[in-house]
Amino acid sequence: MLAGALLMGAFLLQSAFGNAPARPSETVPPETIRPFRVHVPQADLDQLRDRVLATRWPDPETVADRSQGVRLAKLQALVQHWGTGYDWRKAEARLNALPQFITTIDSLDIHFIHVRSKHPHALPLVITHGWPGSVFELLKVIGPLTDPTAYGGKAADAFHVVIPSLPGFGFSAKPEGTGWDPDHVARAWAVLMKRLGYARYVAQGGDWGSPVSSAMARQNVAGLAGIHITLPATVPPEVAPLLAGGKAPAGLSAKERAAFDTLTRFVMKHRAYAVMMATRPQTIGYSLTDSPAGLAAWIYDYHDGEPERLLSRDDILDDITLYWLTNTAASSARIYWENAGRNLLAAAAQQTAEISLPVAITVFPEEIYQAPETWARRAYRNLVYFHEVDKGGHFAAWEQPQLFTQEIRAAFRSLRSR
Repeated sequence: MLAGALLMGAFLLQSAFGNAPARPSETVPPETIRPFRVHVPQADLDQLRDRVLATRWPDPETVADRSQGVRLAKLQALVQHWGTGYDWRKAEARLNALPQFITTIDSLDIHFIHVRSKHPHALPLVITHGWPGSVFELLKVIGPLTDPTAYGGKAADAFHVVIPSLPGFGFSAKPEGTGWDPDHVARAWAVLMKRLGYARYVAQGGDWGSPVSSAMARQNVAGLAGIHITLPATVPPEVAPLLAGGKAPAGLSAKERAAFDTLTRFVMKHRAYAVMMATRPQTIGYSLTDSPAGLAAWIYDYHDGEPERLLSRDDILDDITLYWLTNTAASSARIYWENAGRNLLAAAAQQTAEISLPVAITVFPEEIYQAPETWARRAYRNLVYFHEVDKGGHFAAWEQPQLFTQEIRAAFRSLRSR
């Protein structure tokens, strides 16, 4: 089934930066799976370097911490490396070393990486990234997941891995109309997995990947056996409205109170980026699309201003450069607009009570908040795995690939024989 689809689309597509990926001829059915390779014209890279080196900088912050945003000296060092030492061709080669494809779902071209395991009983897995992430944040776990015996694991823990780019992100096309919210993406991923010939599979996600995976479970899409999420929607509906006021309800346990306090700080001090993208994605898109340094600051600040504590400068620049070259600052922000008015962390927002499929959760200590097990069991009635680990954060697969891989193996181990 898979081989037949690939043979039908056996031609190379070059990426068309600044536009949607190149489409096949009208005679090729939209469900065809077409091989894809990245090749950025050198002129685009030269122009980016010129713009980076010509950055007009603001005055320094007037405080000795990050309370006003990314500190000038920190960003200048990153941008200087971007303009003088960073090499996009290395990132391009990493992508092109993997099997990449394009297929059309609901009239939109979807880019995805698809690596099949050599182990015959591997479990198919679709992993969804978030914002301001991309497929880059998941590259480090592909080898350990698909070939566990090469990384100290067992063949019984092998996965076939599918990593799509969200609509409007990376090499996926940009929606020209509204409606591509997490529910729509969830349905599209179900089509993708069926198109790849997978009759039974599991899903994983962090950041936006969590609501997408949760939507797949809530919709009970055909073939889905269970999900693993790292940003679960566990906040009880009676607690969520109190976060903006910062006053915790009585009767919370120590872990519940810690989660409430962490979320309150996030809502009061750091959530402005989400509000802006949920209400004015087009407006902020103008500045982020025109200024490489502005785009770098916007993405860098989301990493709590210190991405280099766990990621190299080139790691973060791979991601920022992808957003720049594909001109997706505005189109990627629109997923917030599509989801405006719904609290991603509140259980009621994702109707978790409607999820009957098995759910697995890993709590990372540097995540936006540490979901208490009491809230998680209340939100997900079929919680089959819950584990708190001692390191890692919001971009767990990127920051702690070995630990992330271990968690995925453990989370889905009980579902392999069902």
